[in-house]
Amino acid sequence: MGALFPQELIRQEMSSDRYIGIPDEVLAVYKLWRPTPLFRAKRLERLLETPARIYYKYEGVSPAGSHKPNTAVPQAFYNAKEGIKRLTTETGAGQWGSALAFACSIFNLDCEVWQVRASYDQKPHRKTMMETWGAKVYPSPSAITATGRKMLAEDPNCPGSLGLAISEAVEVAVQDSNTHYALGSVLNHVLLHQTVIGEECLLQLAKAGETDVDILIGCTGGGSNFGGLAFPFLREKFAGKMNPVIRAVEPAACPSLTRGVYAYDYGDTAGFTPLMKMHTLGHDFIPDPIHAGGLRYHGMAPLISHLYNLKLMEAIAIPQKECFQGALQFARSEGIIPAPEPTHAIAATIREAERCRESGEAKVIVLALCGHGHFDLASYEKFLSGEIEDLDYSDEKAAAAMASIPVVKQ
Repeated sequence: MGALFPQELIRQEMSSDRYIGIPDEVLAVYKLWRPTPLFRAKRLERLLETPARIYYKYEGVSPAGSHKPNTAVPQAFYNAKEGIKRLTTETGAGQWGSALAFACSIFNLDCEVWQVRASYDQKPHRKTMMETWGAKVYPSPSAITATGRKMLAEDPNCPGSLGLAISEAVEVAVQDSNTHYALGSVLNHVLLHQTVIGEECLLQLAKAGETDVDILIGCTGGGSNFGGLAFPFLREKFAGKMNPVIRAVEPAACPSLTRGVYAYDYGDTAGFTPLMKMHTLGHDFIPDPIHAGGLRYHGMAPLISHLYNLKLMEAIAIPQKECFQGALQFARSEGIIPAPEPTHAIAATIREAERCRESGEAKVIVLALCGHGHFDLASYEKFLSGEIEDLDYSDEKAAAAMASIPVVKQ
């Protein structure tokens, strides 16, 4: 792992410490946008005529417009401290690439980003944002790497995937001792950095007079946003202080938790990464080009996969048309246009609030609103004009990808 990550992040990845301190240099950058606000969605409650109390933790106020700088900043800091000069990475919708470009600009690092082709084409202004912070951005698959050239030879119109973009970024990083790779989700240290979301949320709920939470809802792709909110609440649940239902929501077209298998698999398409035990659709799986590009990943964070396997949390999958409809209800009541990724959590929240309307229960629902959709208006335009279709998980594609999962003797 030393060829890819600084020693401090490797230590955090393997650490059994209950708490790990945040360096002063990282806190100084966090102060640009943290703490992020916790809002009561009173207008949405009135629209839905529900007795439920809905709160949302809004991460869209960060410079990059999402939760991703919470880990981009410490990752850039630790790499710079170790003398690394350049970071490579992948990005889907562009939130992670934007966040790392921002963080690298703060700590004077070069940054190169491989963006999944489908999102590179759908969201051109994310590329401009990354370049404004000094990053170089390539569509994935690209002709720059052997991995990308191989995929383009097989399918010149390949829409790409996060797993493939990871392979390209890792391939470049390992060829230069002054370069490291940075991952925006999945790994333990990434989810650790994101727990600042849940820690703040607990304190904010207490200030609002809420001592218990009935349901916690977040979208899941690799798991960083969901884990960041949920893990501190799980600690409180294990301590007997509250007992929330914790519900992950994933796209119907890329349902790693609800349709995947729990097995050892590679975190990338080419098989450069170590094997990780996780819920996976197979590292060869190329999801359909849904508009929630940040959720198009074949696997799930090992920590979240473990919790799901232990039945300590729930997971559901929702198609994208229902998600966009929920986004319109949210935008027209709360005023915030959400990114396509958290629309999955919004749709699940609306379902729960409507059940509360039928039952009369005044449940407390906490929603992870991990970013705004200002760079996703082309997706909204397509939905409003009736051009968006629901894309399902293909059994045929699934069988082919599942066949690529390594057989590991345990």
